[in-house]
Amino acid sequence: MKKACSAMTLGAAVALVLAACGTPPAQRPARNLEGAKNFTACMLSDEGGFDDHSFNESGKKGLDRAGKELGVKTIAVQSENSADYATNIYALIQQNCKLVIGVGFNIAADLTESAKANPDIQFALIDASFIGADGKPATLPNTKPLLFKTAEAAYLAGYAAAGTSRTGVVGTYGGKPLPTVQIFMDGFAKGVARYNQDTGAQVQVKGWDTTTGKGGSFVGNFTDAAKGQAITEQFISQGADIIMPVAGPVGQGTLSSVRQKNDAGGTNAVIWVDSDGYTSSGDGSIIMTSVVKEIGNSVFDTVKNASEGEILLRALHRNPQEQRGGRRTLPRLRLSGAGAGQGQARGAARPDHRRVPRRLHPLRPLLTARPGPAPRASTATRKRACCEA
Repeated sequence: MKKACSAMTLGAAVALVLAACGTPPAQRPARNLEGAKNFTACMLSDEGGFDDHSFNESGKKGLDRAGKELGVKTIAVQSENSADYATNIYALIQQNCKLVIGVGFNIAADLTESAKANPDIQFALIDASFIGADGKPATLPNTKPLLFKTAEAAYLAGYAAAGTSRTGVVGTYGGKPLPTVQIFMDGFAKGVARYNQDTGAQVQVKGWDTTTGKGGSFVGNFTDAAKGQAITEQFISQGADIIMPVAGPVGQGTLSSVRQKNDAGGTNAVIWVDSDGYTSSGDGSIIMTSVVKEIGNSVFDTVKNASEGEILLRALHRNPQEQRGGRRTLPRLRLSGAGAGQGQARGAARPDHRRVPRRLHPLRPLLTARPGPAPRASTATRKRACCEA
């Protein structure tokens, strides 16, 4: 087993950009606004819907932003179940969409078939790869998978949860046993294991097989919030006080359970994923932190480049991190109550005992970072610190 460097060694350099006095900035060429107005960017959700407070909603916000700032026409269609995927894709193509964006792994097969049948239309897929007949990732000239380095941020979430738990027990569960779900859960468990290794603690993880790194607790879908609540209550009965649902709108069941327990005197907390749960979930007071993918930024950049005539595969297929302005941005954590982030004071978000322990302070630059370029650590540091338990 490889030994990772202590998370305590992680740091971030602050880059200051100074403008030269008296020298006007170079004029950028004007964008082709007429071309943008003639461009239609479209999106279909998976069964979670655009109000899932998770990755569907984040993707929709990116599309809406593109419509507002770029002047492109946007169309969004919500899928009620898996039977809607092929029908919705076809409907969007009939509306002259020049870019069709699907949300999630479940749409991959239908979107791949449509991409093959419509080579003049560009397709993008959030949080999953296009797939070939053999079930393996496929590369098509008119496709762009929007993928994220989720494990690193989930690892930090696990480390922070272990260091913040009062009971020494934390938990996680998923919607379906998909790779994009399991990577959260495995990274989280490895972060807990690293904390135990660093401190000699024995924090337990419920809901994930830490021995094989493959099995765990799953709802079976992304819609049954009642089952999510039942799993949460089971974890709490087993001593867990911090829980990370990786299940889209099913996570509402976790929020409901934790809220009820805390109203009765409990001191539990939730780690949200995909979007900033402090602002999106409606329950910011019980959100400890969020593993944020910045899906909205990725969607916006994809629409922008496509509307400007860039070929998706050549211009945007950068594996597997979102890149903007030549600098990598990675999924990161936003910590509620741990301090101020870009002017947003959140000190009253959680009870005092939920504040970040002193031993986690070196992680604060990564935990509280707002959208933008990821903190720059040396290549050697990144390799040593990358989620290996």
